[in-house]
Amino acid sequence: MSPAWLFVLAAALAPVAGALAPPVQEGDIVFQTSRSQQSLAIQRSTGSRYSHMGVILKRGGRPLVFEAIATVRYTPLDAWIARGKDGHAVVKRLKNARETLTADALARLRRSAGRFEGRPYDLTFEWSDHRIYCSELVWKMFHEALGIEIGVRQKLGEFKLDDPLVKAKMQERYRGHPPLDETVIAPGAMFESPLLSTVAEK
Repeated sequence: MSPAWLFVLAAALAPVAGALAPPVQEGDIVFQTSRSQQSLAIQRSTGSRYSHMGVILKRGGRPLVFEAIATVRYTPLDAWIARGKDGHAVVKRLKNARETLTADALARLRRSAGRFEGRPYDLTFEWSDHRIYCSELVWKMFHEALGIEIGVRQKLGEFKLDDPLVKAKMQERYRGHPPLDETVIAPGAMFESPLLSTVAEK
């Protein structure tokens, strides 16, 4: 992927001064297929191509992706897009964002982000706040700040765990004793939420 192409895509996704309807706004949720080692296992176990996600928040007027990776952190939007497989990204927004994402609601979302920033990534996908994974982060932020649930939570045992690659990853993470009753929210479940609509895609 050429640097020039990345610049064009980032410009297309980023807010433009004076535009009436910029395609990316604070509170938008972005999805991609990660190129990390665990990505394929997530895709096979959930049946979705999307294995990573974050939420758009602004700092200094710039749209950044707040995400859980090695730690919970802010990442420039263009760098986040470049990191995904084939530079593919989807931007989704609450269907009632105009009414829901008020200035006060966005302030609460930023406060929630501040509570999670710096926390380590959760390799075992536990439903706790000590460590946190990407979709858990976004789900909890919106639930905490707006009182809404984006995507249906499941138990770990409900996923497709019989794939050889998934089995190998489960053995690596859980030493043969996966917590099948653990509550999990998958990126794919949030991607399919009827509360969201797609506003941009590459």
